[in-house]
Amino acid sequence: MASGGLRIGRTTSTTTGSGGLKNLFTYRIFISAMFTLLFIATLSVLFTSNPSTVSSQTTTTISTTTTNGGDPVISKSNSQFQSYVHRSFLALKSDPLKTRLDLIQKQANDHIALVNAYAAYARKLKLENSKQLRVFEDLIRNFIDLTSRPAYKSALFETKGSIEEDLLRQFEKEVKDRVKTARQLISEAKESFDNQLKIQKLKDTIFAVNEQLTKAKKQGAFSSLIAAKSIPKSLHCLAMRLVGERIAHPEKYMDQGGKPEFEDPNLYHYAIFSDNVIAASVVVNSAVKNALEPWKHVFHVVTDRMNLAAMQVWFIMRPAGGGAHVEVKAVEDYTFLNASYVPVLRQLESANLLKFYFENRAENATKDANNLKFRNPKYLSMLNHLRFYLPEMYPKLHKILFLDDDVVVQKDLTGLWKIDMDGKVNGAVETCFGSFHRYAQYMNFSHPLIKAKFNPKACAWAYGMNFFDLDAWRKEKSTEQYHYWQTQNENRTLWKLGTLPPGLITYYSTTKPLDKSWHVLGLGYNPSISMDEINNAAVIHYNGNMKPWLDIAMNQFRPLWTKYVDYEMEFVQMCNFGL
Repeated sequence: MASGGLRIGRTTSTTTGSGGLKNLFTYRIFISAMFTLLFIATLSVLFTSNPSTVSSQTTTTISTTTTNGGDPVISKSNSQFQSYVHRSFLALKSDPLKTRLDLIQKQANDHIALVNAYAAYARKLKLENSKQLRVFEDLIRNFIDLTSRPAYKSALFETKGSIEEDLLRQFEKEVKDRVKTARQLISEAKESFDNQLKIQKLKDTIFAVNEQLTKAKKQGAFSSLIAAKSIPKSLHCLAMRLVGERIAHPEKYMDQGGKPEFEDPNLYHYAIFSDNVIAASVVVNSAVKNALEPWKHVFHVVTDRMNLAAMQVWFIMRPAGGGAHVEVKAVEDYTFLNASYVPVLRQLESANLLKFYFENRAENATKDANNLKFRNPKYLSMLNHLRFYLPEMYPKLHKILFLDDDVVVQKDLTGLWKIDMDGKVNGAVETCFGSFHRYAQYMNFSHPLIKAKFNPKACAWAYGMNFFDLDAWRKEKSTEQYHYWQTQNENRTLWKLGTLPPGLITYYSTTKPLDKSWHVLGLGYNPSISMDEINNAAVIHYNGNMKPWLDIAMNQFRPLWTKYVDYEMEFVQMCNFGL
């Protein structure tokens, strides 16, 4: 029984295992069969689809829309790409010419899009009237007209049957002709548009460079002004040495009082107003060395209180040669020059003028070099305005020659005293030529007072060498006229700062033109002055920023000045002047 039971148990176990394996194999076969049937069904659906239906569903639809500018633009149906892929996949089963048609149509559409892009860029460059833009638009219309032509539209795009190969070839030929034209046009247009871009970039570059140039000009003008108006180290050294000499030996430089020659109207008198010791000495030396009778020449040198000692020591240590007479005084010695009498002194003390010079505000910023020079601190010095008070400074004289400290005398000047002034006050060389150096450049003719009194085309003249008839001055009351106009210009509405505009106004009808050979200007800024003109001049003038005692002086003109510098003077050597 036991053995029988054991046998029965084993049999049952074997039978159960065998049934499980059969069930597993049957399940796998069933699943495989189902997937196979599903795949076959799917293929059957795909391969039994109607080719004409697919073709009609996948035909590319080309329509035209209108942009805001009225230009044709191509739009495509959303099913174009899907239809193209589907037709390509079934090309062997369907009509192979349809695939060829799709490729031709795609090529045409690509070139239409490219031409549209260039046309839009042409509009951006404002070429609406250009030939290129019209050609672009014509080419787009040709492409659209070709695909919309009834013969092609019905036989190629709307047909449900097979495509005629001859018609397709004709369509392909026309498309390729237009594609060739489009490529040629785009090739030419690309170069043209590149040039347009280059031109635009060049304009931008020019604008930027102009901005930099304007900025550089302003900086250059300011730097030039600083270089021109700053005191060189050698000049500062010379002044300090001379003052040191005065302090060390005061007994040598005691004021000896006035000489009778200083007031003798029968002698030749010169007025020199300067705070530059070496420059004043050159004016005196050059005049004396070229004078026929130097002992008859009297030089009235006026400086400020700070430079008085240095100027006095110089002309005592190095007296003018040939027996010429030199008087050295300070502005402060003329007590009548005070704010109650002199309008410019009153204005120099005003808050508005001090604000103009010293307050750093945006409205005080200068726009160009011409305006910048009028903020030069020299206009705050009374030395610059003494020329309007010559009759009162020298009441016993009848005539006097005014010389700037940046001139060199090359000939005897006594001929000026022989000129008939015809009752005029001021003898000067005129500087106008063409439209330059006319009154309009120095005064504000939009002001009614200026417009009513003066001619804007009147010829200007130069300061630097001016011969004054002091008797005619007193008769014409020129100082009173200067005071009147200076008072009217308190707010600087008639002219900018400076002494030439009020001089032009004061002597408007009382100036006698002198021959140009008496006074040649421009050696401080104009390198093109001919040497013949310079050599024939009685006085040469270094007006401008490039003064001969500065490092920025023009080398071709500097020797005309340096030959009158007293390099043998010990203090000049000690200060290394000119090195």
